[in-house]
Amino acid sequence: MELSALLGTWINSNPDTSSVAVVKATDLDGKLRLQVSAVGAGGFVDWGLAEANVFAAAPDSQLGAGFTCRYDFDFGETRLQGMIMKGLLVLAQFHLFNDSERESYFLREYFAATHDRFAKVNS
Repeated sequence: MELSALLGTWINSNPDTSSVAVVKATDLDGKLRLQVSAVGAGGFVDWGLAEANVFAAAPDSQLGAGFTCRYDFDFGETRLQGMIMKGLLVLAQFHLFNDSERESYFLREYFAATHDRFAKVNS
């Protein structure tokens, strides 16, 4: 599967998010790996690396267009589903808690890829 459309550092377009802030997607031996940083009480919290399942946009395509992955925590889990749409990463987040203090919730946010395309303008 061709992973290039999914790779890179993706920044949440919502500066006021209380959830996932940054997704770094890398190709490690032909497999998509995600490193997620989320907003925590004391700053960013690195969730670590997770292997993602990659999906093509159609059965006859080899171009990766979306993914799923899961992060397990002591207090519950987060399931992520992402897809590329119009150059953005659309990330659906399913946060499930195993404690009785919080309700599970769904969130969808949009992420833009960081790049250096304009770095040399006016320099």
